Amino acid sequence: MENPNVLTVAWTGICCTRPPMTYISVRPERYSYKMIEESGEFVINLTTSAMVKYTDLCGVRSGRNVDKFKLCGFHTVPAQKISVPLIEECPVSLECRVTEAKHLGSHTMFLAEIVGIDVDEKYIDSKGKLNLQQCGLTAYAHGEYFSLGRKTGDFGYSVRKKRKKPKNSA
Repeated sequence: MENPNVLTVAWTGICCTRPPMTYISVRPERYSYKMIEESGEFVINLTTSAMVKYTDLCGVRSGRNVDKFKLCGFHTVPAQKISVPLIEECPVSLECRVTEAKHLGSHTMFLAEIVGIDVDEKYIDSKGKLNLQQCGLTAYAHGEYFSLGRKTGDFGYSVRKKRKKPKNSA
């Protein structure tokens, strides 16, 4: 395989729980497109607010012309289940194996099974729960980057019954 490359992707998401599935949509003219097509693998590295300048740089520079790992000072770490490396500086990485490539027009959607999840241990609490809100993650939408991290609710909280306060028995 060629040298690894960093590809920024705006269109991605989780699309199935069992088996865990995700997708990315990539233009065929992108440098990484052929790498994904040939290897059938990719990693979704979740980036942080501290990395946003380098994340943006990876989106505006092509791997055809520059080694983005070297340019940004990123380090590769071997994945557990696929041949594509992870970015060491990212707190969470999803190892993905392509199951289908669907040509949609300007982009091809690579549907993939998530075969491994790599998490920096400092974000795992004593009960084994991932504290995602502490990772300092960044999201991209409509040409802008946003910091994530403030929890605003739990699944089902909108319909949960409120606990009744015990009556004072005096």
